[in-house]
Amino acid sequence: MYKSILVPVDLSDIEKGKACVKIARQIGGADAKLHILNVVEEIPGYVAIELPAGLIENAVKNAEKALSEMAQAEGGPCDAQVRTGNTNRLIVEQASEVDADLIVIGSHRPGLQDYLLGSTAGWVVRHCNRSILVVRGD
Repeated sequence: MYKSILVPVDLSDIEKGKACVKIARQIGGADAKLHILNVVEEIPGYVAIELPAGLIENAVKNAEKALSEMAQAEGGPCDAQVRTGNTNRLIVEQASEVDADLIVIGSHRPGLQDYLLGSTAGWVVRHCNRSILVVRGD
């Protein structure tokens, strides 16, 4: 049914990311292509000048390694990509670029900041014109 499934993964909660990939594979079957995505947020210039050189580059390398391992463990048609920028917008852009039939995204129990600012999953649900499965967990 689904041929192309985007799975955005937050590496600060790798187990939830792995669970989302597993769910995406179960839904899509062996022939669906999974697109695993991690976004490294850009740091404003006035903050970046105070940070050690190469911090973002190292974060991207570490994320690429983690996603590559996740994609290899998956076994089926799967690719992994790390992008830098605004997480919310890049998830929606990536869904369009890979022509995703479905987005499988993890969420968490909302806290006060989520009610005021909105979570990534909530933003994607409100702004993306794709089918979305939100995987809840604590």
